[in-house]
Amino acid sequence: MTAALAAFSEGPESYDFAVHHAGIAAEHLLKAYLASLHPALIVEARDFDSLLHATGHPAHASAPASRVKTIGLVEAHARVHKILRSQLPVGKQALDPVANARNGVAHSGIHDVAEVQTVFTTCLRLIDPLLIELKIDPDTYWGDYRSLHDRLIEERVRAARIRLEVKLAKSRAIFEQRYGHLGTNEREIVLATITKHSHVYMEHNEERPCPACGSKGWLIGTTHVDSTNEPVVVFTPYVFACSACDLDVENEEFWELGDLSDEVVLDDPPEVFYENWEPDYDFVPDDPEDPTIDANWEPDEDSYRDR
Repeated sequence: MTAALAAFSEGPESYDFAVHHAGIAAEHLLKAYLASLHPALIVEARDFDSLLHATGHPAHASAPASRVKTIGLVEAHARVHKILRSQLPVGKQALDPVANARNGVAHSGIHDVAEVQTVFTTCLRLIDPLLIELKIDPDTYWGDYRSLHDRLIEERVRAARIRLEVKLAKSRAIFEQRYGHLGTNEREIVLATITKHSHVYMEHNEERPCPACGSKGWLIGTTHVDSTNEPVVVFTPYVFACSACDLDVENEEFWELGDLSDEVVLDDPPEVFYENWEPDYDFVPDDPEDPTIDANWEPDEDSYRDR
């Protein structure tokens, strides 16, 4: 990461090194967190020899430890994101430019110069919560570049807030244009029909008032079981969508929605909530780093849906 920060400080001529090294730093810290839970969590699941090494049984492996196969950046992020859902402010969509830039430089020496600051700052935002989990002192990690780190984060947050305000203003104008001429009763009837369902699909959604127009909008996200005390189903939202005013908020802007971005404990216990779930054999996992994934695919928790 020090090499990435130094390259970024040198300006455009060194931006390729900056995004490449920042991407590697993010991948290594993601893997470091997984390995802190168990070394097998960074191993390519279909390589049995690698699993033998990672689980402490190298004598049974037919390949040396130097040939252990581990997961890449995208899969490492996906695994950590399942564990640290509420701590990681970077989702899959936000990570894609990082993976593209890092891989582009590594494999062909090409990256999108226009996305350099976005890519670089995304790495910083991804790394910060990992330092906390790994009990690494941020001042020690960032060193002489701590002030640069802070400034880049501040600018990114400010830009996200501005983008959110622009979206809210645009959606309010759309709402007024569409429904401003309607009477109260007529408007309620129209909105009841339009907002009945979310137009964005994910695993689960919860209705909430739209911050732009006040109509019924939808939080869209995923669920998991928290068994810390009594098992409960926890809903983690990633998107807010409103059909009435066309508001769609995700990624960094979504985190600026205040309480709307918080996790929610659902009323139904796990055995009731997941009662009707079954494997979705039409679901195809998206993993660009594993072109053979379709060959032996079996349903897992990501491919279960409410029927």
